[in-house]
Amino acid sequence: MYKIFAVASALFLGATGTAMAEGQALRPDQLQFRALYKELVETNTTASSGSCTLAAERMAAHLRAAGLPASDIHAFAAPDRPKEGGLVAIYPGRDPKAKAVLMLAHLDVVEAKREDWTRDPFTLVEENGYFYGRGVIDDKAMASIFVDTLVRFKKEGYRPSRTLKLALTCGEEGGSPFNGADYLAKNRRDLIDAAFALNEGGYGLLDASGKPAFLAVQVGEKLAQNYVLEATNPGGHSSRPMPDNAIYRLANALVRVEGHRFPVVFNDTTRDFFGRMVHVAPPEQASAIVALLKDPADNAARALVERNPDYNSVLHTTCVATTLEAGHASNALPQRARGNVNCRIFPGTSADDVRQTLEQVIADPQVKVTMGEIRATASPAPPLDLNVLGPAEKLASEMFPGVPQARMMLAGATDGAFLTPVGIPTYGVSGLFADPDGSGVHGLNERMRTKVLYDGRDYLYRLMKIYGDAPG
Repeated sequence: MYKIFAVASALFLGATGTAMAEGQALRPDQLQFRALYKELVETNTTASSGSCTLAAERMAAHLRAAGLPASDIHAFAAPDRPKEGGLVAIYPGRDPKAKAVLMLAHLDVVEAKREDWTRDPFTLVEENGYFYGRGVIDDKAMASIFVDTLVRFKKEGYRPSRTLKLALTCGEEGGSPFNGADYLAKNRRDLIDAAFALNEGGYGLLDASGKPAFLAVQVGEKLAQNYVLEATNPGGHSSRPMPDNAIYRLANALVRVEGHRFPVVFNDTTRDFFGRMVHVAPPEQASAIVALLKDPADNAARALVERNPDYNSVLHTTCVATTLEAGHASNALPQRARGNVNCRIFPGTSADDVRQTLEQVIADPQVKVTMGEIRATASPAPPLDLNVLGPAEKLASEMFPGVPQARMMLAGATDGAFLTPVGIPTYGVSGLFADPDGSGVHGLNERMRTKVLYDGRDYLYRLMKIYGDAPG
């Protein structure tokens, strides 16, 4: 699930990088990669009608054809979810004592209806310097690049010092209770054991002219959790209004939730992020950021910073009403009123802590607050480890000179939420850039610039060599 756009406008810095040229002739290795990418994009992996298992099998075939032994390619699937399988591939290093580096990507994609799209969402279309199709960014770009990286390594005879691993999983986009990253963390922790993992979540943004505005590394994320607010009542005939009305109770509860402001909290990642934003924000807001970093309880400074909804999304826990349903007939008093409140919880706070806060804020025992489906538990942010961030940022400076870089916490959620808590700190690093409108991710006509994809491929290939040769 592609999440970086939650802070895109906040980071739109107008960098001096050169426009990313289109139309260059492809190298032979790029042509081979394009065929792999095309195959994966054209493999339907939606929850409703697709198969991640088939996609994993096709990617495993590329690895085997490159020479990876079958003993280093591990397919997995839950017995009751045969179409939601994945794979783990092992590329052994020379030093058995060095901890591995894990590449993580999800194979599943958001639903896409052909009648809504300009082009067939499950046919890779190259047009006017773009690739179009469901998953061309989220997340089949990184999945294809990671598979291709191991293929390139094997063909070159490259032998890293430390072992490199690849996990391709299903279930990140929802639509099923099964999540492959969660499954591996709970059932095959030994198979994916690593010093750290690279995942989606860290992306860059282009401006309207195609110039790169920034490139971000994702370090940590909020916990997404839904809460159901419900009021019930015996009801009755609408001609006999009663003081106690389920809809009014729910409405009052939601107004109180709207008015509640969770306290501002900083962690290492967000403190670093806002420390960089001081240099690019408008003067009044920059001064407010400085004040808020000094005193998170400064409400005047907070009000100025929160004017930017992207800043607001990573300042604290947020809760917002998203759906409502109530009543059973237009001429009857409501017997039930239910609303969903979606919260994005700052690391260090549990989902149950937020539930208790909502109950206190609502202060009405007749409005029941329950948690919806629990996707993951709260995950601590990984450390700002320079052994991870340093190489990624140094290579980015070399390949994308002049492009500002940021470290950021996501307001959304990735599969890193399952790995970081079990001791595999997971970072969003990609070297990929999206258009300022989000490139249609999760929406219609998802697209990625062709030059961006090939440059991102080279970035991750070079980065994995740097990590592979580093002491573990």
